[in-house]
Amino acid sequence: MVWYLCILTRGTTTFGLRRRKAPHKQQILRRMSDINTQDKNKVLKSLNPTKIFIPILISLVITGYLFYQDAEQIPWGKLKEASLLWLILAVVTLIVRDALYIYRIRYITHKNLSWTSSFYSIMLWEFSSAISPSAVGGTALATVVLMKEGLSFGKSMAYVMTTAILDNLFFLVAGAVVMILYYSGIFDPFNLFVAISGAGATMDWEYVRYMFLISYALIGVYTLFMTYGLFANPHMVKWLFVKITSLRWLRRFQPMAEKQGNELVLASKAIKGTNFMYWFRAVGTTFLIWSARYLIVNCLIAAFVGLSAGAHGFIFSRHVILWVVLLIGITPGAAGFAEIAFKAFFQQFAGAFVLIAALIWRIATFYPYLLFGAIFLPRWIKRVFFKSKDTEDGSPEVLTTQPIQQRQNNLT
Repeated sequence: MVWYLCILTRGTTTFGLRRRKAPHKQQILRRMSDINTQDKNKVLKSLNPTKIFIPILISLVITGYLFYQDAEQIPWGKLKEASLLWLILAVVTLIVRDALYIYRIRYITHKNLSWTSSFYSIMLWEFSSAISPSAVGGTALATVVLMKEGLSFGKSMAYVMTTAILDNLFFLVAGAVVMILYYSGIFDPFNLFVAISGAGATMDWEYVRYMFLISYALIGVYTLFMTYGLFANPHMVKWLFVKITSLRWLRRFQPMAEKQGNELVLASKAIKGTNFMYWFRAVGTTFLIWSARYLIVNCLIAAFVGLSAGAHGFIFSRHVILWVVLLIGITPGAAGFAEIAFKAFFQQFAGAFVLIAALIWRIATFYPYLLFGAIFLPRWIKRVFFKSKDTEDGSPEVLTTQPIQQRQNNLT
């Protein structure tokens, strides 16, 4: 569990380990200043446009193999009968999701990011997710990206943690609803969980269920700890992280735990000064984002087969489970594994069209961000790393943990 708590939110700096006495805030900030000389190389190395070829190759090879296996079962002649309306709705849903992502990061940062900066931040975030294993995700470099867009380390870390908590909150609420429906028998005689077979291996449906329940519990514990630490008592959570990892068999995670604890302290100071409406809109936007993300699959399947309202709800519920399953994917963006899992989860509804729907799903939600990253990453690097000489050669960025007192409404 501690390992899970340590890796869900990853920072981008390193801290020295001091066991007897917690470092003073200024000492932490001085250590944070190292990021000003290291972040350029880190971003250039991790957000490399050439990395798009690995996930694309894996995804296309697995997809091609699946099509080869089921080529005779796919009703190619009926593809022209697909509902254009549902395909358009899928595209609209995708655009709405990305637009809400951009709006949310700008809103959460109190408009300290311009629309252009918000766009670049989200596109690079999605690009990083697409070239990283699902368990790693795109948050590893999110703090660096926000810092290079002009935010201090404390605020950048606070906003990254906030988005992680909001996303986890949706999963916890949606997962709870799905489990209540599942155990109440409303989905009978169909099983919400499915076995996944591919590449000569099989994952039993009961294993998928246990994995979901364990992951749900761990995400719940993590979210509870981070929420309490971010808004109530970060020093207590930091102490607990360090105390737990002081056990002999967990000691190797202690540097990571103390690092995250220090980041939590700074982030907590930076996030103060917000009100109820701020969080109400942030939570509402998050729920709309994830609902749109899941409804894309509903639209794609409905384009090929007729679906009842109950079937739409069941597909949405299975997508909640699928999100957890994809976390075990070790390939960049879960390439290959995502296609196999999609077939297992939705073939019951899409039938012979399931691979067509899976391909369009990846074309809509995976490949574009690889392409956008390759296009916009060089422009972003030029914009934030190669500014005027005065900016590059001037004083180093002042890192602050001062709380946000008001929105900067004059920023665009």
